[in-house]
Amino acid sequence: MKRTLAMLWAIGMTQFALAQDSTVKKLDELMQAYTNLDRFSGTVLVARQGKVLLEKGYGIKNYKDSTLNDAHTVFEIASITKTFTSAMILKLVELKKLSLTDKVNKFYPGYPHGDSITVEHLLTHTSGIWDYTRDNDFRLAPIHRSIPIMETINFFKDKPLDFPPGTGWSYSNSGYYLLGYIIQQVTGMPYEKAIRQYIFKPLGMNHSGFDFTHLASLDKAVGHYADTTEKPTKPAPVADSSGAYAAGAIYSTVGDLYKWHRGLQSYKIIGRPLLQKAYTPFPLSPPPSHSPERERLQRRNNYGYGWITDSLNGRLMVSHSGGIFGFRTDFARVPEDDVCIVLLSNMETDSRDQITRRLLAIVYGKPYSIPVHLKGVPVREEVLSKYTGTYKIERNGVLVNVVLENGRLMARPHNGPPSELLALDDTHFFLSNDHEFKISFEADERGNIVRMMINPDGEPKPATKIK
Repeated sequence: MKRTLAMLWAIGMTQFALAQDSTVKKLDELMQAYTNLDRFSGTVLVARQGKVLLEKGYGIKNYKDSTLNDAHTVFEIASITKTFTSAMILKLVELKKLSLTDKVNKFYPGYPHGDSITVEHLLTHTSGIWDYTRDNDFRLAPIHRSIPIMETINFFKDKPLDFPPGTGWSYSNSGYYLLGYIIQQVTGMPYEKAIRQYIFKPLGMNHSGFDFTHLASLDKAVGHYADTTEKPTKPAPVADSSGAYAAGAIYSTVGDLYKWHRGLQSYKIIGRPLLQKAYTPFPLSPPPSHSPERERLQRRNNYGYGWITDSLNGRLMVSHSGGIFGFRTDFARVPEDDVCIVLLSNMETDSRDQITRRLLAIVYGKPYSIPVHLKGVPVREEVLSKYTGTYKIERNGVLVNVVLENGRLMARPHNGPPSELLALDDTHFFLSNDHEFKISFEADERGNIVRMMINPDGEPKPATKIK
């Protein structure tokens, strides 16, 4: 009997090992396919139930000397920083040094509307505070210089609110910038030092920091970007960390971010009650009107405290992505299953979300596909010109300008990189930098183009032509 049980156990363990080897192989094959198509360059970590399945670099770390990315490469993580800023605030709540209901004017007397904007509003992007990154001149002009905190705050503080606090949702880097200021006021130390003391040091995140510009490390990645016809061989500028501050200044590695995941899973930094609140979308107040825009803002809110919330296979998934000059990042977690995906890229890839979804599909044994290369067909300019105009994506309100430039049809989303639309036929197109991102155009009975259908992941999303 004992021998039989031992044999069954051995067979079971062999089958488990083979299944795991198959999963690792599929993960690697997927990432290699994206790399071969010049749609990814960076480092990836995939972990499940405490075991790292894949931790590997792909593509070029620095085209100047042709060094390769590996598991130790250091990247700017951009807005993933917000998960640390929110955790620092929640830690101060646990320590009873502040409250989520504290008003902004408690920390910044005289701040406009500071008597009605709470810390919780800042955490959840429901404050209505104007996002300073909307102003390209301000965002780009001081890129290489250190910007005093108050200079940035003074730039956005007098802008009109997008909506009354708590009644709508609008992503605001300004709100997280203010949270960094509040952390400094409460702790009496610079924001960066507080994060190091309360989070980095306890978790052993020794390869993470803030001043990427002056980081002297052979592991440091160079961010790259390119136009739509070239490989990403042109280095992107490196912005001084003061420009992003508590909204996006951290640099890190996939290994350190996995330590962050493990610290959250074990409630080492924040206790279970507050962390569960962080994973819960913030409920909005009843809108003051029933306008379509207000209803859109109501539907859009799936943001907790520094985390985007979603569901995957009936489980809660929390995530955050990031983007800054030459870098794109994604950090997705399924806490109940202890699943973690870290995607750090030193090129401005549009495939980030798609890669994360497919990695998760492999982990869960769900169907997925390997990216393919398509070849566009020529289309007459008079046909392409019919599709030019401004389109508004119904799901999230993002505006996309479609323009004709030197015979090429280009899509230019608001606050996003441009992409060329290559034709499959006269009405169906795909992105030059993402061959599985399909776009088609629809006309009314008079032949006028009225809608663009966007299909990035098998679920068509309409975008209405507004001009």
